[in-house]
Amino acid sequence: MSVFGKAGAFLAGTSGADRVVPPTGFTARLTVFTAAAMAFLAVFALALSLATDRLATRWSEALARTATIRISAPPEQAAQQLTNTLTVLETTPGVAEARPLGNAERMALLEPWFGPDLPLDALRIPELIEVVETEEGVDVAGLRARLAGEAPGAVYDDHTRWREPLVHAAERLRMLGLLSLGLISAATAAMITLAAQAALAANERVIAALRLIGALDTYIARAFVRRFTLRALVGAATGTALGMAAIALLPSADAEGGFLTGLSLTGTSWLLPLAIPPIAAIVAFAATRYAAFRQLRKTT
Repeated sequence: MSVFGKAGAFLAGTSGADRVVPPTGFTARLTVFTAAAMAFLAVFALALSLATDRLATRWSEALARTATIRISAPPEQAAQQLTNTLTVLETTPGVAEARPLGNAERMALLEPWFGPDLPLDALRIPELIEVVETEEGVDVAGLRARLAGEAPGAVYDDHTRWREPLVHAAERLRMLGLLSLGLISAATAAMITLAAQAALAANERVIAALRLIGALDTYIARAFVRRFTLRALVGAATGTALGMAAIALLPSADAEGGFLTGLSLTGTSWLLPLAIPPIAAIVAFAATRYAAFRQLRKTT
């Protein structure tokens, strides 16, 4: 018999040993509720991890193709160095676009820190040039050498100091997402183990009677394992469905909403939560099997 055939026979429950396990009671409700709650949290942990990764990747890619040139020069030299810098950029391979920022744009950049009434005319604010690179990129070392000769006050900033923290943050958040899913699985296993042990302890007399008529521990354990595995599967499927519905009701991603509106799953990532119920069933199977044989060895 194939693996799927064995799994189907196991879930079908052809054995009459199922009657050993009470179909209702606090252990049944506890198992279903625990599996549903943990699956719901797993969906959000997965969505949060994917959304954070997408956001960091988008920011990193956007910064990777842009750069800023700051020209700090005496007032009488600023205009000439600006012209020289633009001339250098026009002849630099890998530069798709270069344009100086006007007063209004520089005001907008400083407004969050200094307010809307910043007197640009009274302050010596350096000239800024926005550079957009092609996919091939720019020879940064060569460009900086040319700028040093043509416009000594020009400083090329390729946003590396902004890009690297985003890459590190994405890696850490991916690890935190995996750690969260691992902790959720561990908590699910612990709760199901406790519920299975409680059910076995409550049916100690029934187990003793079954042993008197020749029932093996594997026969008794199989009933508990199947029942609790099915409960975990049903609970996890319910929690996953509720979690996916809650994710679907979140606002769609947009530039204004930023991170909070980007939590929704996208494309094929909607298929990933469908793996949660089978994983929960596998966790429940392993936890219940361990708890059943451990408790049966204690029961005399």
